[in-house]
Amino acid sequence: MTEAELEELITNCPTLYHMAERGSWVSIRQHGLLSTSALLDHYAVQPPKRTEIESRHRPRSVEVTGEGLPRAVVRDQIPMSDEGLRRALPHHLSPADWYELLNTKAFFWLSEERLHKLTNAKAYRDREHDVLEVDTRSLINAHRDSIWLCPINSGCTKPMPHPRDETIFARISDYPYAHWRERRSRRERVVELAVDHSVEDIRDHVRRVVMKRGTAVLSVLE
Repeated sequence: MTEAELEELITNCPTLYHMAERGSWVSIRQHGLLSTSALLDHYAVQPPKRTEIESRHRPRSVEVTGEGLPRAVVRDQIPMSDEGLRRALPHHLSPADWYELLNTKAFFWLSEERLHKLTNAKAYRDREHDVLEVDTRSLINAHRDSIWLCPINSGCTKPMPHPRDETIFARISDYPYAHWRERRSRRERVVELAVDHSVEDIRDHVRRVVMKRGTAVLSVLE
């Protein structure tokens, strides 16, 4: 991706979206937006519980606790399955490898349409969520060297387990933006933006935080 293409991406997708568990914004504001692995580090979660959370499929959300720390929730992975990943991954990667890879990253959607596909999905449409709306330019300027871009929903294998491997994630300078410009609408050329480990200063990049159910904004949290 060239600098001109990056500018085009930011113009087309000025806001990033992250869906979090309801009530989690207070902790995120204080400690930053943590990947699953970073959260387990923060809460000093050890095997075997850590292995269950980090290296295996989570059919439901998992609560974690730590001395002197508030309750935290690691979200489920309902849109994925071991069976789907075995069909999608090459032979050198196992489902456990893929779960571990995703768990090292904090993820954002680049469009509200993608966010609403998740908030309106059958598993989530009746639940309330804290949604962070983040300034794309601000986050990229602050964390450029830690950012990956991805052209698919890397955490979904339903209904179609699209082929993938670790190279589906690319650094900004390596992302094939021109390839996807020819094939996708302007807000679909990048589907996910992921940051290594955590975004500790996420509060500096947030435009707004809302509580949502489906597409409806129930309240503004910040």
